[in-house]
Amino acid sequence: MMSKAAGLATLLVVAAAPAFAQEQVLNLYSARHYSTDEALYAGFTKATGIKINRVDADDAGILARLKAEGAASPADVILLVDAARLYKGEVDGLFRPIRSRVLEDAIPAQYRAKAGAEGTTWFGFSTRARVVVYDKAKVKLEDVDTYEELADPKNKGKVCLRSGSHPYNLSLFGAVTEHLGEQKAEAWLKGIVENMARAPKGGDTDQIKAVGAGECQVAVSNTYYIARLMRSTDPADKALMEKVGVVFPNQSSWGTHLNIAGGAVAKNSRNTAAAVKFLEYLASPEAQNHFANGNNEWPTAKGVKVSNPALAAMGGGDFKAETIPLASVGAHQVKVQQMLDRVGFK
Repeated sequence: MMSKAAGLATLLVVAAAPAFAQEQVLNLYSARHYSTDEALYAGFTKATGIKINRVDADDAGILARLKAEGAASPADVILLVDAARLYKGEVDGLFRPIRSRVLEDAIPAQYRAKAGAEGTTWFGFSTRARVVVYDKAKVKLEDVDTYEELADPKNKGKVCLRSGSHPYNLSLFGAVTEHLGEQKAEAWLKGIVENMARAPKGGDTDQIKAVGAGECQVAVSNTYYIARLMRSTDPADKALMEKVGVVFPNQSSWGTHLNIAGGAVAKNSRNTAAAVKFLEYLASPEAQNHFANGNNEWPTAKGVKVSNPALAAMGGGDFKAETIPLASVGAHQVKVQQMLDRVGFK
């Protein structure tokens, strides 16, 4: 017969079990350094009761950490902000293939990894276009409305860019290589180097400001950096955006290059069910609208409508985007880096 003490202990364990069950923790390795994403993570915790323990690093740092940690890695979910890095993580076997009807129905095929026998390794949840910014007083739109014209002699001494080895540029250059072929792409990169107004430095916002300050006249930027400046209430930012124009390149040919931010379940995740649930949440209308309005990105999920005035002012969702497989962009990365070394693009 059970004693009163033993019975009380059993009741306490049973009563405590639901509380312990609710205190699930998801370990997230994220390259998304956007303060607005805090609301995104809070929304997931509110909806599921699953807390998020986040580790921040850049894409390369996260992939290196996963390799170093191996089977001991505590990571459950990986968020990266570049197609080439997602591709590399897949090729290096750092992600766990999953099956999710929710994700497969919501995310179009061009925005996710190619499915294998065991499932799909990563899904893209938002996109950003890589566009040309120019000095409206000194440059004609028709002289910078293609990526090819960045290397045209008519723009000699006018171009400024961030490092060629930055993931955003590597992905753009990988896409151009897919379109033009290696030989023409390398000649194009050489032409860009010859057209530079200064050595590569800074981030995308620095390139926009350099155009506004007259340091150069043509630059390249991801759209969400531009949208931030357009939505800013700072008089200096308003004055800057009055000086510069924005063009979505190659509308008459292959379309504007898109990069992607996406997520995957870590290969050694010990909490796979919660990890899949988090990725499915990122495809929900709530999360997709957050990507659009919180960080000025275009959602990838089908049927999500965006009401972001800055994105609409830049071209909304009506511009022609390239449709090459993102895997192709990633596959060119080693070749592109070798080209950059040969042409002296630092």
